[in-house]
Amino acid sequence: MPADVARAGAEQFRDAAVEAIQQKGVFHVALSGGSTPRIVHARLSAASMRSRIAWDRVRFFFGDERCVPPESDRSNYRMAKETLLDPMGIPPGHVFRMRGEEEPRRAAEEYRDILAREFAGEAMPRFDLVFLGMGPDGHTASLFPGTRALRASRSPVAANWVPKFSEWRLTLTYPALNSARRIVFLVTGAEKRPAAERILKRRKGWRDLPAAGVRPSAGSLLWLLDEEAGGGL
Repeated sequence: MPADVARAGAEQFRDAAVEAIQQKGVFHVALSGGSTPRIVHARLSAASMRSRIAWDRVRFFFGDERCVPPESDRSNYRMAKETLLDPMGIPPGHVFRMRGEEEPRRAAEEYRDILAREFAGEAMPRFDLVFLGMGPDGHTASLFPGTRALRASRSPVAANWVPKFSEWRLTLTYPALNSARRIVFLVTGAEKRPAAERILKRRKGWRDLPAAGVRPSAGSLLWLLDEEAGGGL
């Protein structure tokens, strides 16, 4: 069930936060959009979890964003704001959103600058935790099959035109994702099973699915799937 995946995802957040704060005094996390992260946020803001994380030491980023204003009901930022950031009283200065309301390439450049500032001295931002989802087509973040951002090799963030939806998206790229200390996929629903099985069992053509390109070079990778998405694996 999605609730089980969300519970495990919240535990991963807690463990990663405690570890990072103990080691370096701050926890950098990149959030994902979607229905399961919404449940993760609800669990994190519950009383039983509030006291276990030093929330003033958490810095929030985003794995991707639709090119819409922050008040849009399609905005990943808005979802996070309503379900986690506001309930936990997170100061605006601790939240680094992708500015989907701006011209996409300019917004990507601005986010590159933010990452360079917040991860000063690092060739690529090294997030302590990145939450990712996956679509039935194997896309993750806003890295969709056949799109240009899949080929980004130097920049941590890109403006990506997605023909499938005839719209621009902002997304972290493979170089940024694969520099993370910990990546957790949250995957639920029977419609995701074919892509998940293809990737996790490395069946023919699995490398063609964008989610398969997420392979941290010096970090951990965990797939959390409910029975509908992972049954039979």
